[in-house]
Amino acid sequence: MKNILFVADPLDHFKIYKDTTFSMMREAQRRGYRIAACLPEELQWVSGGLVTANVQQITLTGDSKAWYREDIRESKALKDFDAVLMRKDPPFDAEYIYATHLLEQAEREGAHVVNKPRALRDHPEKLAIMEFPQFTTPTLVTRSAQAVRDFHAEHGDIILKPLDGMGGMGIFRVRQDALNLGSIVETLNKNGAETIMVQRFVPDIVQGDKRILIIAGEPAPFVLARIPQGTEVRGNLAAGGKGVAQPLTPRNREIAETVGRALAPRGLLLIGLDVIGDCVTEINVTSPTCFQEITEQTGFDVPAMFIDALEKTLRPA
Repeated sequence: MKNILFVADPLDHFKIYKDTTFSMMREAQRRGYRIAACLPEELQWVSGGLVTANVQQITLTGDSKAWYREDIRESKALKDFDAVLMRKDPPFDAEYIYATHLLEQAEREGAHVVNKPRALRDHPEKLAIMEFPQFTTPTLVTRSAQAVRDFHAEHGDIILKPLDGMGGMGIFRVRQDALNLGSIVETLNKNGAETIMVQRFVPDIVQGDKRILIIAGEPAPFVLARIPQGTEVRGNLAAGGKGVAQPLTPRNREIAETVGRALAPRGLLLIGLDVIGDCVTEINVTSPTCFQEITEQTGFDVPAMFIDALEKTLRPA
C-alpha cells in the first residue's frame, strides 16, 4: 500500500465541501493509498539525520463534519512516503521558503515532493507571469511610489496588489481620477519597504477571472470563471465571487499549453493559471484550488486526473 503525506494547513480548518486538498485525499484513499498529514512547522531536520515530520496517519470517514479519524501520530522520515504533496496556502513568506529548503533536503534523501520545492521557490505566484509578457497586461513590479504614479499617468485605470497575498487580499483599483493613489501605495509598499505589483486594469473581469488547471503540462478541459458580484472588482471566491464552470476555449488552451510546456518540466505537476480576457494575471503553484467546483458542475473528475498524473511520477511498487 502506497503512502502519501500532505504538508498542509490544519485539518480542522478545512472546508471539505470545496477544499481541493481534501478532494485529493479522498481520491487517493479511494485508490487504496494511506493518507498522512502534517503542518509545515512539523518538519524537522537534525544535523546528521534525515528530514522528518510529526505526522497524523488518518482515515477519511465520509462524514461531513467529523470527516477524518486520526489513526496514529508518529515521527516519520519524508523519504519513507511514496509522495509528499506540498499544499500549504500562501503567504509565500520566509517560513514558506524555509519549508521548501527542508523539503529539498528530503528530496536529496529520496523523497518525491510535488510540486518540486525548488520550482516553488523559483516561481512566486505573481512574479511568475513576467516570464510570459505575450500573455500579460502591462505590468510593473516596484517599490517606487513615483514609478507607480508614472505608470498610472500612462495607463489611467490600474490594479495594485501585494506580491504575497492570496484570495484577493490587498487588491486595489485606482481609476483615472487617481483617488487615494498615494495612500494606497503607502499602505501596500510600507513607505518603500516592500515591493508591489501594478497592472493595467483588464475590463474583461466582468466575464470572470478564469482558473485554468494545468496538470502534468496539460490543461483540464473545463475552467472555473470566478465572476465579481455587485460593485466588487475581485472575482476571487474568497472575496465573494461566483464560480461558474465553463469549457476551455481555444485561446485558453493556447495560453495554458504554452505555460504548461515551459513550467511542467521544471517540476510543477500542478499549476493554477488565472486568466482575465486574454491576460494571465497569476500563475499559482503553491496550492492551486477549484477541483471540486469544476467536478461538481461539469462531471469531469479533476481529482482523478491529478492522481492519475501523480501515479505516473511514482517509483514502481
